[in-house]
Amino acid sequence: MSDTLADNKTTAAPPSDGLAVLESRRSAAETFGIPLAVLAEVTHRCPLQCPYCSNPVELDRGSTELTTDEWKKVLGELAELGVLQIHFSGGEPTARKDIVELVQHATDVGLYSNLITSAVLLTKDKLSALADAGLSHVQISFQGNEPVVADRVAGLKDAHRKKLEVARWTRELELPLTVNAVMHRQNLHQLPNIIQMAVDLDADRLEVANVQYYGWALKNRAALMPTIEQIEETSRIVEEAQARLKGTLAIDYVVPDYYALRPKKCMGGWGRQFFNISPAGKVLPCHAAESITGLEFESVRSNHSIAWIWQNSEAFNRYRGTGWMPEPCKSCEFREVDFGGCRCQAFALTGDAGNTDPACSLSPRHEEIFKQAEREAAAHQDRFIYRNFAGGTLETDDRQDERQDKRNGA
Repeated sequence: MSDTLADNKTTAAPPSDGLAVLESRRSAAETFGIPLAVLAEVTHRCPLQCPYCSNPVELDRGSTELTTDEWKKVLGELAELGVLQIHFSGGEPTARKDIVELVQHATDVGLYSNLITSAVLLTKDKLSALADAGLSHVQISFQGNEPVVADRVAGLKDAHRKKLEVARWTRELELPLTVNAVMHRQNLHQLPNIIQMAVDLDADRLEVANVQYYGWALKNRAALMPTIEQIEETSRIVEEAQARLKGTLAIDYVVPDYYALRPKKCMGGWGRQFFNISPAGKVLPCHAAESITGLEFESVRSNHSIAWIWQNSEAFNRYRGTGWMPEPCKSCEFREVDFGGCRCQAFALTGDAGNTDPACSLSPRHEEIFKQAEREAAAHQDRFIYRNFAGGTLETDDRQDERQDKRNGA
């Protein structure tokens, strides 16, 4: 587990030629090969309004989405390159009427497919059809362990009940299940019950996913930031559960960046192990990369193959490896461990994606963001800005009053 400040507060080829492109000449990308897994954000449409959504604030409209045939072409190209896993995500991937067809095509070209879903649009028949099409795994996001908190965070009434129902259907169909629990100040008190919920649902894995502050979460940082005391308690709870449930439930956990001493190896390093395809077809080094202004990202609709984009595009090569690094990263012994941390976070917090990630204790901005986190966590500003295509809607006072009444048993 990562150290925290609580521990030390003082401190243009055609697609058919894609593989040939990768093998034709040496480059930084060739060192890493093609990623084994790719995230396909097939839509930004979603019935949920989660205030920490990893989608960009400027959402892709349905009219800009890749067509069924375009996604099929992408899936075939990925399989040809040696990609093994495709993660269908969004938004809500089942908002697309062709999701079964896309899963079937992924199966036909030999890809292991994972559905990352809010679950609220799924029927048992649709889930069964996805299983018949070869779906390999289901990941369901949960916003809490009971409806009062969970439905409020999701911004959708009855969402939690539906998620539980779909999780049970998933296991009835003998599909592996991962519970993804996005944690923040307003639901961390439910963590022990969320862990038990994952066990009761017969999940294989639980992701205790502390909010990462980009996009929508950055807009909602003051309402989401946990206290350092919450993080200390969370770490204790997770460590105990990992030991107690070993062999029953795998639990992944990452300390929030703002309370870490070292930055995380974001996506395995920029342009090293991962890429994401947006609904409109842009090939991105990570979910939030479009937040970095000044970078132009190539599209699968261009004349370039995905392999060419991975190997040669300026955006992928800008922060690849270590040659771009400034001090203190340039001479740091961990430069090939964390690769300077997160470029999107560096941009969001310093205005320059080439700076050291402020999550690192060696960054001159590190102490500043830690203090900022403490201030925001202590201020108890709890109102959300809900995610939507209008650019966000502030939670009403009436909604907060209703939540308080429910907590008080009124």
